[in-house]
Amino acid sequence: MPVLPIPMIIALLLSGFLLHRALTRETHPALLVLIGCCAAQSAVIALVQYYGLTGLRIVQPLLATVIPAVSWLAFRQASVGYLGRHDHLHLLGPVAAVVCLAISPEALDVLIPALFAGYGIAIAVALLRGEDSLPHSRLENGRMTVLVWRVLAVALVASAGTDIFIAIRLASGHANVLLWLPSLFSSVTLLVLGALGLSHAIDSQSTSPDARTEYSVQDKNRDTAIVEKLATYLEAHKPYLDPDLTLARLARKLQVPEKQVSSAINKAQGENVSRYINRHRIHHACALMQDGKSVTEAMLASGFNTKSNFNREFLRVMGASPRLWLKSAVEVQ
Repeated sequence: MPVLPIPMIIALLLSGFLLHRALTRETHPALLVLIGCCAAQSAVIALVQYYGLTGLRIVQPLLATVIPAVSWLAFRQASVGYLGRHDHLHLLGPVAAVVCLAISPEALDVLIPALFAGYGIAIAVALLRGEDSLPHSRLENGRMTVLVWRVLAVALVASAGTDIFIAIRLASGHANVLLWLPSLFSSVTLLVLGALGLSHAIDSQSTSPDARTEYSVQDKNRDTAIVEKLATYLEAHKPYLDPDLTLARLARKLQVPEKQVSSAINKAQGENVSRYINRHRIHHACALMQDGKSVTEAMLASGFNTKSNFNREFLRVMGASPRLWLKSAVEVQ
């Protein structure tokens, strides 16, 4: 009975997942390319190591230099909303790999880990502002979105560590390590991509560069004015009822730059944009429940997509679960 090697199984799973994601969801193109590259890399590993197609061995380092760059581009598209005109410079990694293959293949042992570690660290640094680092992600899923991208950053750095370990083992004469470490790396890649692809939090909410508002000079009371303007807009239009609301979309409505909206809420309210918006959603849900709506009906009518996020935010804002809060509210009446 024929048995498929683990890398080939992973390649087939990733290919099927790529097709599903492309057909059923609005997705960042860079994320689709990332999944495709990882599927191709897993297939090449299987074909070289288990099927004897050694002629494909040259493809492995080239794909390895593409994956971290595409990971960064996928993150950039999620955080900024579009790809910039200078992003073609990220092709320098694969170009450098071609040069190394032609002149000094041993240099790939330095180039590939450096790219994985560099891009992983770059993503981690870009996420230091937490949920506000991703203005084009749905505000409801702020913490989950950040977690997913942090997992990707850790996976990139861990991959660099794996490559370094392989190089050390080869230098010490333990070549048999290559029989299992590539499969292990592919499995980790599948796990990370599964988290990325299955997370509703990273569904595309892209914006063109022209839609962004240019920064302008503001006086020292700008933050207070922005919060007051935001409060008035929320009261009049209730945009928080839209589950697809993003910081970028909210900033455009206010005609205020994203960073200024985020900074104003942080300084004036002591919380990030996601929590600020979710607080309004929870208060709206409370009013609906008091009017006789069920917990699920109130959740869906208040801008939440998932019950887990709703329950977590409700507990944070109201200090009790929805059902316990509703029971106590009824008793007080």
